Amino acid sequence: MTTDLLDPKRHGFMSLVRAVARDRLANRHAAAWILSAVLAAAMWAYFVGHEWPWLNIAFTAGVTVTLVSSALLVSRRVLFSTAAVASLVALIVAVSEVKRHYLGMTLHAYDIVFYLMSFDTLSFLWSGFRTEVIGLFAAMAALAALGWAVYRFDPTRVSRPAAAGVLVLALATTAYTVANKGGRHHTLYYWDHHYVSSFYLSWAETIETLWQGQLIEAAPQNGGASMLAAPASCRPQERPPNIILIHQESVFPPSLFPGIRYHSGLDPFFRSADGGLHKLRVETYGGASWLTEFSVLAGVSTLSFGGMRPFVQSLMQGKVHDTIPETLARCGYRNILYYPMQKDFVSSGKFYSAIGFSEILDRKAQGATKYNERDRFYYDNALRNMQDHFRHSQAPMFNFIITAATHLPYEPAFMPEIEVPGGGPSPKMHEYLRRVGIAKMDYDYFRAELVRRFPNERFLIVQYGDHQPVVTRPFLGFNATTATEDMTMGPESPGYLTYYTVDGINFDPGPLPDVEVLDVPYLGALLLNAARLPLSDAQHERLRLLNACHGRYFTCAKRDEILTFHRRLIDSGLLLAR
Repeated sequence: MTTDLLDPKRHGFMSLVRAVARDRLANRHAAAWILSAVLAAAMWAYFVGHEWPWLNIAFTAGVTVTLVSSALLVSRRVLFSTAAVASLVALIVAVSEVKRHYLGMTLHAYDIVFYLMSFDTLSFLWSGFRTEVIGLFAAMAALAALGWAVYRFDPTRVSRPAAAGVLVLALATTAYTVANKGGRHHTLYYWDHHYVSSFYLSWAETIETLWQGQLIEAAPQNGGASMLAAPASCRPQERPPNIILIHQESVFPPSLFPGIRYHSGLDPFFRSADGGLHKLRVETYGGASWLTEFSVLAGVSTLSFGGMRPFVQSLMQGKVHDTIPETLARCGYRNILYYPMQKDFVSSGKFYSAIGFSEILDRKAQGATKYNERDRFYYDNALRNMQDHFRHSQAPMFNFIITAATHLPYEPAFMPEIEVPGGGPSPKMHEYLRRVGIAKMDYDYFRAELVRRFPNERFLIVQYGDHQPVVTRPFLGFNATTATEDMTMGPESPGYLTYYTVDGINFDPGPLPDVEVLDVPYLGALLLNAARLPLSDAQHERLRLLNACHGRYFTCAKRDEILTFHRRLIDSGLLLAR
């Protein structure tokens, strides 16, 4: 035994060292718990400020605690687990803010596949958003380094049974909120809040899509059928008619529901040149007009995209070909879209440009002072453009006019100085019917002006209602205050019925399909056929399916033929489904 071990001064020094070490460890413990509490409080404060209402806040917190407790189960470190998830939340918010600023849509889990698993999309990001991409990877590197430092620093240790208990409680909370908070809003991924909860929600549909292997349902093989060719040119046998496609916002024939009292003078508004009322089955209720627009212009069902369907316009930019505008441009048409919103609304402008609209006149370009100008405002803009065009060009025109006056809310009264019949049975239904009456008045004016101003021009006019307004809820078995996200309806519900009309000026559009209801994906092919334009293979196939399926698309009894059609579109390069 050495003399040092017997020296009392030496023993006192070692005790001091051990005491200091214990104090430092205790301070590290305290610091780790305090920092964990600060991070948790910061996340909670953000959720309360941005993820309302309370059930959605509870859902977001439940998923977040699930992630923290999962990390805790593996690492046993409280500060590291909390800091790692807080970093993830901060990254979700930052990337969502940047993506929404540039692309009009917040972060979705499918972005990881869409942008990072393809060289083309990576090249697009690098060429167009180089600074942001560098910033993202720098932030991720910094967070990884910080995470390693926190992992080394964190002295806390929690037993795995305790972590598992927290995980079970968090999962139970999440399950309860999912079961009770109702469906998601149509525009959830386009709002400047709900960044975190929307990203969490997006994982289910992303996993479903990855399992399916593509964005749209399709047969695994095309059954030996030939490819669908899109012709490089278009040579009509005669000068084609000018085409006007009118998207009548939230309009449906009130005659569909016997309980609605209305003035019979509205009925002619819903009748085609053949005198008949033609029902259209759309795929959305109370909102999300872009879903109907997509089906009309692209010729496929949004329901076939499953949980990804709210984003079809964003996801399918540059991925859908042989569209109605592309076909008309090929046939020499000048394509103009009259859009009542800013063109970056739900990223629509980029989609419209990608499918063949060379001119997009949005709210600003048209000089609108509000999103729901009277229909006559848009019609007058179209008339001025047509007058100028026909003065200098012989090319036919395609004018796609989207109206907005019949959009909710249905209070206060829209242009109360106009005396027009309303109806019942509720004040909001009365106001809605007033607006439909004004829409009819404006359309009658528009049609009369076409006849007066352009006596030598031929016109094909197609109108359609994009979805029913929320005022029809009581006629569908729901309370008048039920949120549309909480309304569960089958694809053949009467709540999805609207109408379409086909009319001609100096032009006979010919007979319309003899079906009880036409599903919306067929409307574009019907328009091209009525205009007597040369049809591509895909449009011919749509007309064949229309007859074979008796007007149905997603609910066609011959579902295998619809799925084979989708496969042929994919294999032919007309639909890129990844």
